[in-house]
Amino acid sequence: MIYIIKIRYFIKNKFYIFIIIILFASCTPKYGVHLHNGDLLFVAANNQNLSGAIDRVTQTNHKTHYDHIALLEKKRNKYFVLQSNIPRGSEKISLDKFLKEENKRIDVYRLQKSFRSIIPSAIIRAENMIGKPYNYTYVLSDTAYYCSDFIQKSFSDDSIFALKPMTFKNADGKTDSAWINLYKKMNMDVPEGKPGCNPNGMAASPAIYFTGTLTAK
Repeated sequence: MIYIIKIRYFIKNKFYIFIIIILFASCTPKYGVHLHNGDLLFVAANNQNLSGAIDRVTQTNHKTHYDHIALLEKKRNKYFVLQSNIPRGSEKISLDKFLKEENKRIDVYRLQKSFRSIIPSAIIRAENMIGKPYNYTYVLSDTAYYCSDFIQKSFSDDSIFALKPMTFKNADGKTDSAWINLYKKMNMDVPEGKPGCNPNGMAASPAIYFTGTLTAK
């Protein structure tokens, strides 16, 4: 009799443990963060090539290190990314494809509550820019966009991200050699002081805040 009671007790406990595991799994976000429509995805920079060149000349007091930014669109239980990226330009792709292609740390930022009502209109503006080429000159244009420019224009009617004079100089005050070489190949002067934007500067905006880091599934 005692043996039977112990078996029943064991089975009962196993059942509760199983229920707890199921509940825990259902509460765990698929991508490690509870994603919202209109979240901003910031991709970590590295020290090489254009990524390093962008990061070196765009640092802020917040000490972020990003070289790319994109906009998340959530439709029911599906996630899409709106972005302008090399080499395809402005596009809309699945979040899974975005994560696979970037293969770097991606931080999620969210608009402050007082700004979230503008997200639907920002997504419409972003979708209207899809199909335009990438802007390799980083000089503002209505026919081509670079990553942060694409996001800034998406929110331009609401003044979330301000344009500021661009600089291509390192902390020592000298123009970064990577930018000198890039513009030399395009037969252009370095557009020092021209209006523009960048991922590090946008991450420092008081209109948004950090909410977590994505994990690929």
